Amino acid sequence: MTGSLVVVLLIAMLAIATYADLRSSRIPNAVSIAGIGIGAISHAYLAGFQGLLFSLAGLGVGFGLFFILYVSGGIGAGDVKLMSAVGAMLGPYGAVISVFLAILCGGVYAILAMSYHWGLMATGQKLACATKSVVQFRPEAWAHELKLPFRLRYGLAITGGTLLFLSGLHPFAG
Repeated sequence: MTGSLVVVLLIAMLAIATYADLRSSRIPNAVSIAGIGIGAISHAYLAGFQGLLFSLAGLGVGFGLFFILYVSGGIGAGDVKLMSAVGAMLGPYGAVISVFLAILCGGVYAILAMSYHWGLMATGQKLACATKSVVQFRPEAWAHELKLPFRLRYGLAITGGTLLFLSGLHPFAG
């Protein structure tokens, strides 16, 4: 029962974060901090000290993997904190899979945004030129080719990836 409550609270946190991100390009710290607290407290309640370690390991995985994207300039700090909260609620395995699925959702989201802004043909041409630049080790050309005149809201991709995980999509499960 308590595990189900954590999932409901996770979905509520993601809904609030996505709404805020779409509306203002910011994910409130209060949302992420509450998620971290809920994850840590609920896992500690369910499994004691081992549960707390489970939650902290998930927080570390979510933070660490998204911090790499933050340092590279791909996402904002609010996205890192939100993924940290997701990790605290889902644990390390859930964090890894949710990060992977969020990156896939983010790629689909970016391609859809490019297609909407530039059209399908121009997007295909820009992606081909960007791929050529990557192969030729010219990262500045790649970044310039795919520069959108607006900022993507990555909270949406985090929500999509996490919901895919919660719905049972575990691409690395044997």
